[in-house]
Amino acid sequence: MSQVKSTPTPQGTAEPEYRLWDPVDVDVAGVFRGLSADDTAYRDRAQQFVREEVRPVIAGIWDRAEYPLDLARRMGELDLLRDGVDVDGFPEQSLLAASLTTMELARGDGSIATIVGVQGGLAMRSIAMCGSDEQRARWLAPLARGTELGAFALTEPTHGSDSVSLETRAESTADGFVLNGHKKWIGSGSCGDISVVWARGDDGQVQGFLVPQSTPGYNATTIEGKVSLRAIWQAHIEFDGVQLPASAKLPGALSFKNTAAVLQATRLGVAWAALGQAHAVYETAVNYAKQRIQFGRPLAASQIVQSRLAEMLSELTTLQTLIMSLTRAEERGELSGPGASLGKYTATRTARDMARNARDLLGGNGILLENRVARHFADLEALHTYEGTETVQALIIGRDITGLSAFA
Repeated sequence: MSQVKSTPTPQGTAEPEYRLWDPVDVDVAGVFRGLSADDTAYRDRAQQFVREEVRPVIAGIWDRAEYPLDLARRMGELDLLRDGVDVDGFPEQSLLAASLTTMELARGDGSIATIVGVQGGLAMRSIAMCGSDEQRARWLAPLARGTELGAFALTEPTHGSDSVSLETRAESTADGFVLNGHKKWIGSGSCGDISVVWARGDDGQVQGFLVPQSTPGYNATTIEGKVSLRAIWQAHIEFDGVQLPASAKLPGALSFKNTAAVLQATRLGVAWAALGQAHAVYETAVNYAKQRIQFGRPLAASQIVQSRLAEMLSELTTLQTLIMSLTRAEERGELSGPGASLGKYTATRTARDMARNARDLLGGNGILLENRVARHFADLEALHTYEGTETVQALIIGRDITGLSAFA
């Protein structure tokens, strides 16, 4: 009886499965030691959510440009959506707890953290800071639970960095207001329930309005073809004679100063999101360098690779120290607007450099979505731009340094 010979597997051609999410010590300076029990609990909950629910699915979601509504609602169930906004019936969440939550969510994926930035940092914070008691009672708890989704509609097609010059109009009528104009790059603006819309009133001042997305004349189109933040939808919105009752107006939103106050409160959150993505790319680079064999040894045995990893850790530790210091200042009520801008400016610049370094270190494997760094590399491009571009942040910082405005 003849025997069937098995064909041996060629040696050296089967690539191993890299464990790029394995934990790596990212806190060599002890920046995150001594956290309170409550702050630690929020951080750990976000970590577990990312590990168990985001990690298994995010590469495919990002690739298909899907909006993960189930994950958004799950974050509400876990009380991860509020970004520190106080809501009746919910436990107190410190600024640091909210920041650590953002960091860990961004460490998993930039879009997931951006959902929280839009929902809690912008929409909920606008209502909390500028809304009436009735508006807060109606919207804050459902938004915190994730049973309803909110949007923050400020940027326009022709007014991005100069959003103070917005042209959307809210004209007074006998019954309320009529809204006309356009907005662009509005997160959750085409798939949510309520939008906080900033428009110019009869007095020429920028005012805020709560606009249900189901209102006739609210026409939102999801922006397609993005190469960044693909797991959250941004919208181009046209307001075509949108009729609003008088109760839609946010009574505390009387000028662009109120809009700017919301943005300043969220600017550090962007820095924390950048820090989370910096953690992710460093973690990935270290794991890959230890596991990838080239020329008969791990990449990590190469002097140049060790030098690059040391550079990344230096950048990461510097970033951790700066952002934690700025956050402590904010907790004391001492953080200035230029200080917040410095955090955002430094964090996104540094994280971009680290992502570029990590992407290159992974070689061809660095462009595969399953290997993490490509997603973060792309997502950081958007993070670097929104809520104030690098140039705008630099001009804010420069004005503070010199006492001279160079915006004109």
